Amino acid sequence: MAEQQPGAVDDLTRLSRFLCLGDEGGTYNAGEQQLPTSEKAQCITRLIAAGRGCEVVQTIIDFSDTGRTAKQDGLMFAMAMCARQWHDSETKKMCYANLHLVCRIPTHLFAFIDYCEKLSTEGTGWGHAHRKAIVYWYKHFGETSERAMRLAMLVTKYRKRNGWSHLDVLRLAHPKPNDDNADNGVTAIFKYIVNGFDAAKDHLLKSNGNSALLAYLQAVEDVKSHKDPAMLDVTGLADVIKQHRLTREHVNTTLLVFPAIWTALLENMPMTAMIRNLGKMTAMGMLSPDSDNEGIIVSRFQNIDALEKAKIHPFNLLVALFKYKDGRNSNTAVVDALDLAFYQTFQFVQPTNKRYLLALNVSPSMVAGTVNGSRSVRPRMAAAALALVTAATETHCDIVGLSNPMAPLPVKHNMRLTEFERAMQGMQAGRTDCSLPMVYAREQRRHYDVFVIYTDNVPGNQNTSVREALQQYRQSSGIKDAKLIVVALASNGFCIADPDDCNMMDIAGFDTRAPEIMKDFVGGTMKAGHVVH
Repeated sequence: MAEQQPGAVDDLTRLSRFLCLGDEGGTYNAGEQQLPTSEKAQCITRLIAAGRGCEVVQTIIDFSDTGRTAKQDGLMFAMAMCARQWHDSETKKMCYANLHLVCRIPTHLFAFIDYCEKLSTEGTGWGHAHRKAIVYWYKHFGETSERAMRLAMLVTKYRKRNGWSHLDVLRLAHPKPNDDNADNGVTAIFKYIVNGFDAAKDHLLKSNGNSALLAYLQAVEDVKSHKDPAMLDVTGLADVIKQHRLTREHVNTTLLVFPAIWTALLENMPMTAMIRNLGKMTAMGMLSPDSDNEGIIVSRFQNIDALEKAKIHPFNLLVALFKYKDGRNSNTAVVDALDLAFYQTFQFVQPTNKRYLLALNVSPSMVAGTVNGSRSVRPRMAAAALALVTAATETHCDIVGLSNPMAPLPVKHNMRLTEFERAMQGMQAGRTDCSLPMVYAREQRRHYDVFVIYTDNVPGNQNTSVREALQQYRQSSGIKDAKLIVVALASNGFCIADPDDCNMMDIAGFDTRAPEIMKDFVGGTMKAGHVVH
């Protein structure tokens, strides 16, 4: 067998691309929400045909376990392809045996079922193995009373997705009931799904079953019931929400006009959900200066441990900050807390320990538009923020402007975003030629593992010159796997990366998933071609 050249793309690399991005060629379009198809995952068909189906399933499990995917659609579609291997019993068996490890929440399960339906070419698709695995997805929560409570939370929080409901699934899967004491209340949850709360209550009372489960289901019923708002005990329902740690998805929309309900939800609201609902809570008048709610939110953003636990990338906080600032009547203390949190989260970004050269477009066009995928941020601000994060995270990071001539952009310790933007503005703009960073590095005899170019758009067809410049740098430096990421922040699509070179990536636009994609690409856990937001 011929030795594979550095950067060459094989079917396992294409599988990694598909699992991360939903397309084996590396195309990722967050704006259009394109769903995966068999045509975008031909590598899976080839791998299974080559007798490597179980290897495909194990790769899916590994990606799911380590969270190395921008979206979950690729994982679920790949599992569905493996489950529909009528002539490969080992792949099918391994897929179904591990379904509960990959489908972690009902949204994932519903997506898997929907993809299986679309891929079915023989029969109804609800054969014995399919029904058994889906029933087990529910029943494995019955191992302990705590896990049964989690199932109750999941089925009440995620009631419907992808055109499927839990009722649809159970009617097709035909689960056989167990004695309630043996499954810690899972049978009662089945009855709740199929026949409603009264049936579950009767079952639990007759079997002297899980009393905490009964109280939880009662609380869910209380906050989702359809009643005249004028007759609601809002204070009492707010207490129920806090006591049972219910989420926004549990609450009937009738209740969401009451600040007391949002205050109750805020008490246990995850960081990402809190950020997402800042505008809503402000519009309802809940975040007035010196209010208790303002204090809760500000203290969360100032809590280093909470920020680390939330695993929010600084860029995501930057997007949230400017989106919130652009809203009406934004709270100054919350704005300041978000701004501080942006800098505080630098320390939680895991370094890749690679040598970087960042090249930033410094032309006036970088402040003319907005970032495709993050409309609250302008390209120059996004480029500056991402450069500051990399400089603070990586030990070896040089930054240059795509200026005339190209020159270093100095970064000081604890440098603020506005200061760095002024430094970019002070440089004389040069042409946006994406081959220049590699030429510069070769002429300066610098050694870099990763080149990252941040620009607003890529003019003209530069793919040939850029690919040649990268190849020449690899040859002259001896770094055969030197990587290149071209980020066109305001672009809808372009083509520079060679799809047959696993060490080149295009990113058109930029959203909150992109930093993780870049990290995985640089770290070698995902190899991609074109990424479109």
